[in-house]
Amino acid sequence: MNLSFLRDRSFLRELLVIAVPISFQQLLSASLNMIDVIMVGQLGETAIAALGLSNQVFFVLILILFGTTSGMAIFTAQYWGKQEMEPIRKVLGMSLIVSVSIAFVFTLVALLIPEAALGFYTKDTAVIELGSSYLRIVGFTYIPIAIATAYIAVLRSIQLIKLTVVATVVALVFKTILGYGLIFGIGGLPALGVRGAAIGTAAGWTLELILLLVLIYTQKTPLAANPLTFFSFDLPFFTRVLKTALPAVANEFFWSLGITTYNAIYAHIGTDAIAAINVNATIEELGFVVFLGLGNACSVLVGNRIGAGRKDEAYEIVRRVILLGLFFALTVGGVVILLRGAVVGLYELSPSGANNVRWLLTVMASTLSIRMFNFSVFIGALRAGGDTRFALLMEICSIWLIGVPAAYVGAFVLHLPVYLVYLMVMLEELAKAFVSGWRYRSKRWIHDLVNLSADA
Repeated sequence: MNLSFLRDRSFLRELLVIAVPISFQQLLSASLNMIDVIMVGQLGETAIAALGLSNQVFFVLILILFGTTSGMAIFTAQYWGKQEMEPIRKVLGMSLIVSVSIAFVFTLVALLIPEAALGFYTKDTAVIELGSSYLRIVGFTYIPIAIATAYIAVLRSIQLIKLTVVATVVALVFKTILGYGLIFGIGGLPALGVRGAAIGTAAGWTLELILLLVLIYTQKTPLAANPLTFFSFDLPFFTRVLKTALPAVANEFFWSLGITTYNAIYAHIGTDAIAAINVNATIEELGFVVFLGLGNACSVLVGNRIGAGRKDEAYEIVRRVILLGLFFALTVGGVVILLRGAVVGLYELSPSGANNVRWLLTVMASTLSIRMFNFSVFIGALRAGGDTRFALLMEICSIWLIGVPAAYVGAFVLHLPVYLVYLMVMLEELAKAFVSGWRYRSKRWIHDLVNLSADA
């Protein structure tokens, strides 16, 4: 294993300037999300399940938005490598149109038919009732979230990370403090339980968008232009961008649908099972912050290098990020296993729920290195290199031909406990690692999308 690149200070500096702020942003987000679950968890397993299943609707939305915005940010990263500003603003306009349209559909679902949406996951009427009250509040903020997500993706691709961090951090802290007061009735506020958590969340996401726009224009960033100019693109350019972005959107849609199907299967095992899955998910999100930072930084650097015509450097950057990620995955996995008991003690869980959490954390920690490898190659190479169609095919096959059938067999045929079903689901990550590794080594994922001499 060649680690000589660790002496390359210019590379490490460039990587860390992007990765550290993103990781910090994700760390704070994951930490405060965990606090939200802990606070709601004091209300019992039904409240944990309601919060977790309600957030599945948001989870599907945010992943589709991520597919849309990151798919289009492939172009903004490569145009930034060429230092061309006008096309970057036009791609932002396209991203805003598509993202808001998607968010509008989810808003209608959350406000008008939340019971039907939650009924996909569980038949527990108490969970559905609590979750519906949550969705009817947070649904109002889905469109502001879509706008913020589009701006954040472009800001990251042009290496203006600090603005996104400031806006998100302030919003998250505000959301947590307000949520705490409204969940338990602190500081003269009414005790609203799960509905209080929803109000805090909705207020936080709205504040994030306001702060983001204020910072973009007061700091006179390249995006601080007349918004009408964002929509001055022509149809051929829009079609060219969509041709690359749509597979990324479909990718996230089918992946999120697969993940939400997993959660529906876990929920049908029992309320204590889905509550344990939600606890595990908060720790998993916390443990994954380093890899999110590295993967997104890799994506930006790879896109910039391809746009500048330096394809060999793009390939080498991915290799280096994979090696760094493997080291951190082993370290984080070990820490999670050591702290399992302390995590369980933070929640009001039944004995079976506590046992489920311990074993879920063990499985998650043990498979973290495989998932890190897949994330680094998928985000840092395939998507950044414009190889979105291959990525879509790989994702659909791994989840729907391996993961979902494995979960179904484990839960409904073998009647295994939730942590063993979760382990069976990891078979799709193992299969994906072989395919994504082969694709990375082939270099066929590198597509120059912004130069006339680009490869097909």
